[in-house]
Amino acid sequence: MQYEESSPEKPLDAKNHSTSSSPGVLEDKRQAINNHGKPGVDTDKVVSPEVDTDGNLSGTMTGSSKVTIPARLPANSRAAAAQRLNDVAERPRIGEWYKAPRVLEHPAGWRLKRHFKRKSLRVSSLHYAEVERKSTKWVLIPIGMVMLICLFVFTSIAVTLIGIANATQQLYGSQVTTLEDIIPQDNLKMYDSSGHLIYQMLDQGRQTSLPLNKISPNLQHAEIAIEDQSFWQNQGYDITGIARAALDDLTRGHVVGGGSTITQQLIKNSIVGSQVTAIRKLQEIILAPSITRKYSKQQILNMYLNTVFYGQQSYGAEAATGAYFGLTDKPNEPAAAQLDVAQAATLAAIPSSPSAYDPLLHPKAAAARTQEVLHRMYVQKYISHDELVHATMEIQEPHFFKRGHLPPTVAANFDNYALNELANDLHVKVVDLSRSGLAVSTTLNRDWQNKILTIVQKNVATLALAHNMTNGAAVVIDPHTGAIRTMVGNTDPNSPVDGSFDVAADGFRQPGSSFKPFIYATAFQEGISPGTPVLDGPLTVQMCCGLPSFTPTNYDMSYHGLITYRTALANSYNIPAVKLLMKVGVDNSLKTAEKMGLGPYQGIPNYTMVLGSLSVHLVNMTSAYGVFATGGVRVPPHAIETAKDALGRTIFQAPTVGQRVLSKQVSYLMTNVLSDNVARSTEFGKCSQLDLFSNTQSQCYAGNPGPIRPSAAKTGTSNDFRDNWTIGYTSDYVVGVWVGNNNNTPMINIIGVDGAGPAWHDTMNLIEKGRPIRAFTIPPGVVEKTVHYPGITSTDWYVSK
Repeated sequence: MQYEESSPEKPLDAKNHSTSSSPGVLEDKRQAINNHGKPGVDTDKVVSPEVDTDGNLSGTMTGSSKVTIPARLPANSRAAAAQRLNDVAERPRIGEWYKAPRVLEHPAGWRLKRHFKRKSLRVSSLHYAEVERKSTKWVLIPIGMVMLICLFVFTSIAVTLIGIANATQQLYGSQVTTLEDIIPQDNLKMYDSSGHLIYQMLDQGRQTSLPLNKISPNLQHAEIAIEDQSFWQNQGYDITGIARAALDDLTRGHVVGGGSTITQQLIKNSIVGSQVTAIRKLQEIILAPSITRKYSKQQILNMYLNTVFYGQQSYGAEAATGAYFGLTDKPNEPAAAQLDVAQAATLAAIPSSPSAYDPLLHPKAAAARTQEVLHRMYVQKYISHDELVHATMEIQEPHFFKRGHLPPTVAANFDNYALNELANDLHVKVVDLSRSGLAVSTTLNRDWQNKILTIVQKNVATLALAHNMTNGAAVVIDPHTGAIRTMVGNTDPNSPVDGSFDVAADGFRQPGSSFKPFIYATAFQEGISPGTPVLDGPLTVQMCCGLPSFTPTNYDMSYHGLITYRTALANSYNIPAVKLLMKVGVDNSLKTAEKMGLGPYQGIPNYTMVLGSLSVHLVNMTSAYGVFATGGVRVPPHAIETAKDALGRTIFQAPTVGQRVLSKQVSYLMTNVLSDNVARSTEFGKCSQLDLFSNTQSQCYAGNPGPIRPSAAKTGTSNDFRDNWTIGYTSDYVVGVWVGNNNNTPMINIIGVDGAGPAWHDTMNLIEKGRPIRAFTIPPGVVEKTVHYPGITSTDWYVSK
């Protein structure tokens, strides 16, 4: 069997065919050989291939089996081409030449290009690795660090804020619930016995709180418009307001506003303080919602308007209204209720910077700020355009401001005495009373105070040149209640040198013979009668403790022989008084004086004290004499009647129930002697200043004294005429007067009846004017009888057994 295979290119040419097989024939041969032993070939038979003259391969089969050669596909078919895809080219034999061109696996220069390409790739890879390394080092790591830092910062801030919030609530939470009690209270105000304001404690400013319905709506609208336009809606703070304020501050380059709401300002003024710190601002924001939940908006606005600072030492609307516009209260209409739009806008402009916008100090800046307030009121529809124009014109008027004035101080010494007394009664310091909110009713009779001050001034002026007298003091007390009705502590209370010195309450002065009634009262308690005789003669007393002996003398430098104690006391003889003190004892006499209200003293108690060697206060001496006027009952002196807090509750009321320290009988004996104008006429004359005649002294000496009011009085003169005293009483009041010099220098030749006596006389007639004339009551237990003593017979009063 013969097989034919066409050449893939062209049929073989017989002429050109030689013994050397063409590549196509050889290929076929090799294929046949290679197929030997492969499936489809019978290996038991050998086929001898032969090539005929036409180049066709033929084979002869030997043996009984045939060799089957698969048919060849046409060379130009797609199937043949697909089969050839897996053919592996035979390695060319050395020395053989192929007619067909050899196709190179790679183009020329490919390896060189690949070398440089790989080199470039390595360089690029190194570059990118370096860039990646540097990016990781300089970009990613810093970004990561920044993110970590930010996370840490945000976490720290969050933790800090939570801590501050907790600390703020723990520190101020209780104050939020008691805000109405801890907001700055009104300044203390004192009123006289008729309800007139006489004093305000202004060292920490003045403030008068009012209910919201008593404060002009114009001011309410103005404050909300300029300070907190979202007041009625916000929760106590306004984030947009804070941001807006911060933007304004940055835009203008300085602090314009803090963005605080009215609630925050209230918290600042009353709870956290006014330190300019971020912590304080944060505390305001933390506490504001609590305030808003606890109190209504009306309550918050009311507390704010009553406590905000308006400059000129004025806190709250009422005080500011008086300070800038001179408005005063009308019946049922406080000054703050009278504010019009222009006035309200002017006040509302101040709180953001009280020093910079004070219209009295910086009118231009204040006017610009006021216009801003009016503009905001108009924009927020609180006022109409006509009201805006009218208010603008009103502000420009020349007398728009009328600076208010505090009521004149009519009793500076009394005020100080009352403050110290109130501090003692309430067990606080005087400085703590400034913003206590107390309304204090005092015992002062303002009309008497002014008139008695004039009396003392006139008396001192009359005697100043001839007797070297520069000052005087006077005290009027109602002994039945202890109320101090008048206290003149200095004739020139406005003097920058001595005006603040209160001789009546603070000055220690020797009382002279006005101390003698304490010794006589002690003796009367022991049964001695004013009619008991005593020898007025030379006396020398041996003193203890190394002191030199004491030899008393009478003022007239003479002795009066055997006389009664009535005569001795009425004429203020010294020697009988010393003898009486020696009889009743220093300690007993001092104890009597202290029970009657002598108070603190300076000096050493001994026999000289009967002549006034102990220095005491005028107000205490006057009060002690009041025991005689009340029949032996002591009611301590007081200047405070009542003290009421901001809610009108009475927190203090002066006790007016006294304590008996002398018997009625002893008190009457003393009163009877001290009112005996006949008995004292030997020393003082029949028309002395101790006798309360109603006409002039000249008329009295002429026999026309007019109605005479029963009174008991005693004078005193200390050594070298340093002090003159006159103390006396009627059935209604007790009055004490002192004259002398603040520096305790001697006066010139003047005694108590002539120095202090005239002022005492005129004061008594002033305060008793129009009152019924009443004699002293004779109590049961005393009898008037005549007793014969050796050398003398007297008719006098005795205490019955």
